[in-house]
Amino acid sequence: MNARPDARDFATPQKFGIGQPVPRAEDPVLVRGEGRYTDDLALDGQAYGVFVRSPIAHGHLRGIDAEAALAMPGVLAVLTAADLDGYGTIGNALPFKNQDGTPMRKPPHPSLSIDRVRYVGEPVALVVAETLAEARDAAEAVVLDIEDLPVVTTPDEAAAEGAPLLHDDAPGNLALDFRTGDQAATEAAFAKAAHVTSLDLLNNRLVINPMEPRSAIGVYEPEDGRFTLHVGSQGVFGLRNTLAEGVLKLPRDKVRVLTGNVGGSFGMKAPVYPEYLPLLEAAKRLGRPVKWTDLRSESFLSDHHGRDVAVTADLALDAEGNFLAFRVKGRANMGGYLNPLAPLFQTVNIARNMVGVYRTPVFDVEVACLFTNTTPIGAYRGAGRPEGNYFIERLIDTAAAEMNLDRVELRRRNHIRPADMPYKAPSGLTYDSGDFPAVLDRALQAADWDGFAARRAESEARGKLRGIGIGDYLEITAPPQNEMGGIRFEADGTVTIITGTLDYGQGHLTPFAQVLHDRLGIPLDRIRLLQGDSDQLIAGGGTGGSKSLMASGTALVEAGDLVIAKGREAAASVLEAGPADIEFREGRFTIAGTDRGIGLLELAAKVRAGLPDPSAPKSLDVAHTHKESPSAFPNGCHVAEVEVDPETGVATVLRYTTVNDFGTLVNPMLVEGQLHGGVVQGIGQALMERTAYDEQGQLVTGSFMDYCLPRASDAPFMGFESHAVPATTNPLGVKGCGEAGCAGSLPSVMNALVDALRPRGIRHINMPATPQAIWSALQDAGQEEGEAA
Repeated sequence: MNARPDARDFATPQKFGIGQPVPRAEDPVLVRGEGRYTDDLALDGQAYGVFVRSPIAHGHLRGIDAEAALAMPGVLAVLTAADLDGYGTIGNALPFKNQDGTPMRKPPHPSLSIDRVRYVGEPVALVVAETLAEARDAAEAVVLDIEDLPVVTTPDEAAAEGAPLLHDDAPGNLALDFRTGDQAATEAAFAKAAHVTSLDLLNNRLVINPMEPRSAIGVYEPEDGRFTLHVGSQGVFGLRNTLAEGVLKLPRDKVRVLTGNVGGSFGMKAPVYPEYLPLLEAAKRLGRPVKWTDLRSESFLSDHHGRDVAVTADLALDAEGNFLAFRVKGRANMGGYLNPLAPLFQTVNIARNMVGVYRTPVFDVEVACLFTNTTPIGAYRGAGRPEGNYFIERLIDTAAAEMNLDRVELRRRNHIRPADMPYKAPSGLTYDSGDFPAVLDRALQAADWDGFAARRAESEARGKLRGIGIGDYLEITAPPQNEMGGIRFEADGTVTIITGTLDYGQGHLTPFAQVLHDRLGIPLDRIRLLQGDSDQLIAGGGTGGSKSLMASGTALVEAGDLVIAKGREAAASVLEAGPADIEFREGRFTIAGTDRGIGLLELAAKVRAGLPDPSAPKSLDVAHTHKESPSAFPNGCHVAEVEVDPETGVATVLRYTTVNDFGTLVNPMLVEGQLHGGVVQGIGQALMERTAYDEQGQLVTGSFMDYCLPRASDAPFMGFESHAVPATTNPLGVKGCGEAGCAGSLPSVMNALVDALRPRGIRHINMPATPQAIWSALQDAGQEEGEAA
């Protein structure tokens, strides 16, 4: 990688455009502790809210006694569901249908429990007081009368005959009986298969745990009947719309959402949460802002969780190892209520992404989505994309072992080839670009695949087991929604980008500025970014699904062209020439064939002051909306090496190599950083992160004492190489990179682990492969070997 440029060079035109590893412009502010997160805000006259949450997983809520709490010092109000009468519930707009054609069941999800609680941590009441300490004391004084009901915590329990029902309008606890693909063709393919590989695979539940807990401040302005919500989010435009129309039942112009810095989200802070409505209603009743910040112990219970789907997956192959079809039948955990975007992740996204980089003609995916007495499941980094890649890659390695085929050659044999592009996948999507065989070969070379035998022997000499694994992945990004590309020339000579994606750690300012710098020649140190004010936006799809640069970048390219068009008219007036004679290059308008010209920023200042020509533009500002464009298909190959201590079951990732096709890299440094984060999260899910409930629905891994997140010491050095094949579906050629680390690391780490354990007779182990799980598997395998002898 090139050396990092010095910050003082940022003003040099065109020096740090697309493709340059420019440091994140916001980092100096953040590392100095000058970021402005929601909990940093202190509004005039604000009160403090604390939520009373259900201590049991399932029960009839017979009553709430707040009399003692209301009598305590500083207490201003205690809100319950009765105080929210007339408002809406948290909705789900997905148009999914069951196999029989009936709509997906969407039971109401109230902001505060009305007559029944369905998971531990469900909000039941909001206590508001003058100080946070007073609110916490009073919350402990609220007495809940709850009649216990039987509990189910897994989809299997929820689907069992006679299981307790969570929702009266969801018989059998079934939210959705989902199926996609070609069932008949898949069954025909399996019938003629020479070999079928089958695995029971678990994609384990995760507690998301961003660095910054959720926080919000509700504000009400009685003079115009308008609500404002300060909140960490992934996009204020869509959140405002959903909150206004679906929950508050108000026109959009009566609601404003403001987001400052956000300390991580990974999908979790995108939707409307139950806490938002009570905070806003309390602010309206009290005539003052009401602030709430989650404790980490509450976050474990109340932030939506990720993943949690178990499947039986089958792969059909002919005698030469060509893939004929894959088949998935599984059950997915919805938790106590439907998340606003559930069950997209465990259904459609798994099916589409499981196709991956392979020429698999047909598939059949069937998933039953069931309610349980657990925290609701929502999006988490990749949201079905890592799951799909994990399932197919584990099947491939297992099939290779069963058929005595080389696992690399089996992949090569079934790759979609560059000559096949554009490739119509059985998912119905068309891959526009990619060179999957070259990516695989380059990854094997970079990982020194051929030298692995010597490294394995060295580990064995130390009494350790060593394995190597491949994660050959492809992701289907979320399709960019309508996105704003706003460019505003400010009076102080700076330029503000306005767009509806939102940075929650990715570092949007720098790559967006690089795109604008490349297009208009504006120095980077003059560019600012506005993303977090819904009042300033005319469109915005938020950040998620690895689509931000495709959406906002394309919007900026188009907006930049509009600026140039307006600038030609203005420059023609200033330079006394015809618009057709005006050229634009590297931030400067000139008369063709001459050296007479004017810089863009100087021209903007003159336009703002007013040009004598009445027909000239009055401003160079642009408020543009980019219309939807297709998904992209980032892909790559990750190679992991894992060493296992058979005495303790501890698995360590020793080496990690990645080769990725993210299309055009606007900022390679930021792309590599995004990949590092995703890989470490994948390692955490594969080897450490275990979410466990007891029989009463209590989360027994509800703190960092019991829930293991990966540390820096758990992360290997990661080799990063790019094999870019630019996308053809957007003007920048970008493909997205934010979720790819998880998509490559889950299969590569688990394939490496099983490769290490296979000589001991272990065919498969589920995630999380904790030391206890690995040690137990080795003991069981040893016992079986002894019995066989």
